[in-house]
Amino acid sequence: MSMVPNTWKVRLSDFGLLAGRLLLALVFVHEGFTLALHFEGTVKAMAQLGIGVSLVVTTIALQIGAGLAVGLGFLTRLGAVALGLFCVATAMLFHTNFGNHNELLHFEKDLAIAGGMFTLVIVGAGGFSLDAWVRRILQGSMRVSTLPSPR
Repeated sequence: MSMVPNTWKVRLSDFGLLAGRLLLALVFVHEGFTLALHFEGTVKAMAQLGIGVSLVVTTIALQIGAGLAVGLGFLTRLGAVALGLFCVATAMLFHTNFGNHNELLHFEKDLAIAGGMFTLVIVGAGGFSLDAWVRRILQGSMRVSTLPSPR
């Protein structure tokens, strides 16, 4: 019988990716739940910017859903690309008054977060993630043992 060994090495980069994912996710999960908990006020504030209720609900769902995906490391690349694009769009649509120092900081912050998300898209979630756990489970279930052929 030939079995592929189930090896999993803990790397320092796995700790770094976990910390980075959690810090990036915290921003979105916290903001999504804050918007949801203050939904009426959120809708009123967004209406002043010309944003309707359906887009508010979509934004809340994106922030919570994709934020949890990044934080848990499940479908990480998908969540990270969605949040990265969201950050670029937010920067370009809402934070372009560079004469206002606060708006410039928000613009730069959104682009920096997008950069972190796009980095996750490239490198993945790392070993401490549900993506890696599922991959290890699937690789284990695809092991083939070689049985001697009948003679």
